[in-house]
Amino acid sequence: MKKLINSPENLVVEALHGMEAAHGDLVKAHFEPNYLVRADGPVKNKVALLSGGGSGHEPMHGGFVGKGMLDAACPGAVFTSPTPDQMYEAGKAANGGKGVLLIVKNYTGDVMNFELASDLLKADGIDVESVIIDDDVAVKDSTWTAGRRGVGTTVIAEKICGGAAEDGLSLKDVANLCRKVNAQGRSMGLALTSCTVPHVGKPTFELPEGEIEMGVGIHGEPGRTRMKLKSADELTAMLMEPIISDIPYKSGDEVLLFVNGLGGTPLLELYVIYRKAAEIAQAHGLKVVRNLVGSYITSLEMAGTSITMLKLDHDMKKYWDAPVKTPALRWGL
Repeated sequence: MKKLINSPENLVVEALHGMEAAHGDLVKAHFEPNYLVRADGPVKNKVALLSGGGSGHEPMHGGFVGKGMLDAACPGAVFTSPTPDQMYEAGKAANGGKGVLLIVKNYTGDVMNFELASDLLKADGIDVESVIIDDDVAVKDSTWTAGRRGVGTTVIAEKICGGAAEDGLSLKDVANLCRKVNAQGRSMGLALTSCTVPHVGKPTFELPEGEIEMGVGIHGEPGRTRMKLKSADELTAMLMEPIISDIPYKSGDEVLLFVNGLGGTPLLELYVIYRKAAEIAQAHGLKVVRNLVGSYITSLEMAGTSITMLKLDHDMKKYWDAPVKTPALRWGL
């Protein structure tokens, strides 16, 4: 194992210190329990957005804390859910008096711990809504999951709902918008390599030379099939077909197309994937009117990509375009 770390035990805390040192104008780090909050928070009379999950997926979620997106994020240990006390303390710190929306990826530990935190916050008299993101079309049940996994639509939901919260919408309206984004977003990914969790010290799974995992999860969970490496165009088509057919998207729909890198994939290759994905979308009569290309949900150093597509409406476009200023995503300011 070759990694730029001091020790697995101190990795998350040292990374949080680094984020605060690099982006102190945007985020503040809290320790014992660990969480990040907006430097200008809590923002009064605005719905607070809180998310979180295992570390190792950066910039998700801590990189999305700031104006126009999240108010707080809870990082667990690598690939491990944060604890209820982290979420509870972060929720209290982020609450500006208008309630807290919990955006939860569909993994058993995340769902259970966010549920417990929600109960604690409600017991303190704080209004709470929770939305579970389950957009992965690859498999129905997988390691750590009952039902579909939450992946790329998470980032899109955090951005769109962050814009809606900044615009003054109520907790109920922001939560309903988040549910609509989840309902209209679909994702699927593939891995060219495994990744190594620092405290484990060996690859999460073995992937022979010349083979890929189609439909892989962001923790290295198995996908639909293991197969020989094909051309970028062929693999893109294999990702796009189940995405397009799942809702299903129909001719004339306006969509956001998000091509994500899993941590070890050059941007050069992501643009090759985006080119073909956009071509396939257009061949189905879909209008790609918004996009995102880059590594926003990673799996440590895993090489691979995921594609997410969201069927857009007027409000989603408005709040996607709204100003955002976070460590990892910023425009319009």
